[in-house]
Amino acid sequence: MEERLGENVKLVKRTKEEKKLLRKQIKASHTLLKHEGINTVSLPTKSLVVANGGLGNGVSREQLQDVLRESGCVESLLMPPCKPYAFVTYGSVEDAQRAHTSLNGRQLHCQGQSVTLYLSFVEKVGCESEVSTQLPPGLKVLEQFVSPEEEARLLGSIEWASPNDVVTAQKALKHRRVKHYGYEFRYDNNNVDKDKPLPGGLPQVCDAVLERCLQENHIDVKPDQLTINQYEPGQGIPPHVDTHSAFEDTILSLSLGAKTVMDFRHPDGRSVAVVLPARSLLVMKGESRYLWTHGITPRKFDMVPACDSATPQMVTSDPGDLTLSKRATRTSFTFRKVRRSPCDCAYPSACDSQCAPATPGTPALPRDDGDASRLETRFVHQVYEQIASHFSSTRHSPWPCVGDFLRSLPPGAVLADVGCGNGKYLGVNPDLWAVGCDRSCSLVQICADRGFQVLVSDALRVPLRDGVCDACISIAVIHHFSTQERRLAAVNELVRLLKPGGRALIYVWALEQEYNKQRSKYLKEKDPGLEERDGPGTEPMTDNTPDQGQGDAGNDDACLEQGQPKLTVHTNRTAFTSQDLLVPWHRKGGTSKVSDTSNESKLPESDPIFHRYYHVFCEGELEDLCRKVKNITIQTSYHDQGNWCVIVEKTL
Repeated sequence: MEERLGENVKLVKRTKEEKKLLRKQIKASHTLLKHEGINTVSLPTKSLVVANGGLGNGVSREQLQDVLRESGCVESLLMPPCKPYAFVTYGSVEDAQRAHTSLNGRQLHCQGQSVTLYLSFVEKVGCESEVSTQLPPGLKVLEQFVSPEEEARLLGSIEWASPNDVVTAQKALKHRRVKHYGYEFRYDNNNVDKDKPLPGGLPQVCDAVLERCLQENHIDVKPDQLTINQYEPGQGIPPHVDTHSAFEDTILSLSLGAKTVMDFRHPDGRSVAVVLPARSLLVMKGESRYLWTHGITPRKFDMVPACDSATPQMVTSDPGDLTLSKRATRTSFTFRKVRRSPCDCAYPSACDSQCAPATPGTPALPRDDGDASRLETRFVHQVYEQIASHFSSTRHSPWPCVGDFLRSLPPGAVLADVGCGNGKYLGVNPDLWAVGCDRSCSLVQICADRGFQVLVSDALRVPLRDGVCDACISIAVIHHFSTQERRLAAVNELVRLLKPGGRALIYVWALEQEYNKQRSKYLKEKDPGLEERDGPGTEPMTDNTPDQGQGDAGNDDACLEQGQPKLTVHTNRTAFTSQDLLVPWHRKGGTSKVSDTSNESKLPESDPIFHRYYHVFCEGELEDLCRKVKNITIQTSYHDQGNWCVIVEKTL
């Protein structure tokens, strides 16, 4: 028997590198099971899951297909949107085995970074395909509306060399370049001065295009206002609705030079991603113009359909038909007709003509880092000092996925909870060396009274040395920073604290409170007695556009002489209609002294209302922010009850 065993069994001796690769492959399988519910198997099958080979890692379908086809015939390739993995099915088990052997550990270079592929067998490919079938009512995308020659003439007519051109009211905005013709859109009041037309009117080069729009009944009257925007890769505009009182119903926008993806969102949470090809005309009428917000996420790659389909203008969530498209310089010509009377549209909830004016004293978006710091001091730091006790009384149970992350850490690991609030996560895993910090002295005192190791600190300057932590968590913190630069600095500070190989878990409030047909608990809960609970997020500490904007011109930039757009006040338990807003906190019962600089509403002392600043993140924005940080990889990203979440690992 021993002889037969000796004859038939061959011991496989792996090299050090092979053992290291196997460990990483097993770790990737565990991560997929834990965070995505994907079960891998050891026996060979025709299908594999490719960890790190997803659209969320910046890997395009074409790039991954080229690599996978080296091992045999690929029957299908499914790439779920925004996920860090893909599923491949080969024509035979032998081809799948060949890929498993030869491609594990393969490095790909994409979006300026390297990703390493780890392949594991799966018995079944579990990937939902949710296909949207309708554009927002009143929305049309007319492809190839202008010829290449017309496109060249339109682009050639723009003179960007004159930054102080009074004829076009040219502005060098923070996120793009812009010119106004006919009338200047003013960002201080989100409107136009109808008594001060710009000299020269609209450029003659646009006449042929507008005449064609009239002949084809896309518009009834010729526009008298034009905004030209130029977007470089990585630039965009937050979601907004064009100001009702400024412009009439139909809005036209030509996309020239390159295509992009524009996101449309209904107040009830529905969203549609629409591809705007180069030389296409976007027509917004009725509901799509007045009620749905539209915006462009700032990124360098878009998820787009991989091939022609029945609905070429829409990006569905079909994992079998998605790839990445690299952005190029895009110029938009957006035409409008200035309104001469109040708007009486059928959407009063979104109409500035039919709604009460903004509350006096509502703050504006920050112009610079100093403005941002002052905004956060008044509408974040001071608020949590005032509501600390009541806030803490509403914070009891840790979020399950956060608890799982903390319990996955080995005994003796060093944890930093940056923005720890009342410390509810500091005691989840008693085997850790945990330290918390928060900007609120009152919340830190609550933590200290509970026996936790805590200190007062800003999330941008944590007084711990470099590379001291095995893990960091930032739960509902970074959305309180009011500029992208400060949000990026907060992520960099977390990474600074980590050892190589250390991981950070980040949660931020999501613009999308309805995701995969599931409404968040924040939207489901309608009991007005619970309005003091803090929406989708769970902890405080220190993070740009109202719901009235100017279409593709927008109102998100913070460097204009006239002033800044005002923040909107959010209505609790409703879908978010803008990314930068003030969220009310209803402090039930009790009173406390309020300083002259407090933002407390002047209501009876028994029931004061405070307003906290938030920047709610749209899909993909948190991952894009993390990709700007050096020496980290995104292990996983997910949506959890109205929050966008990522786990990142420090590589060096």
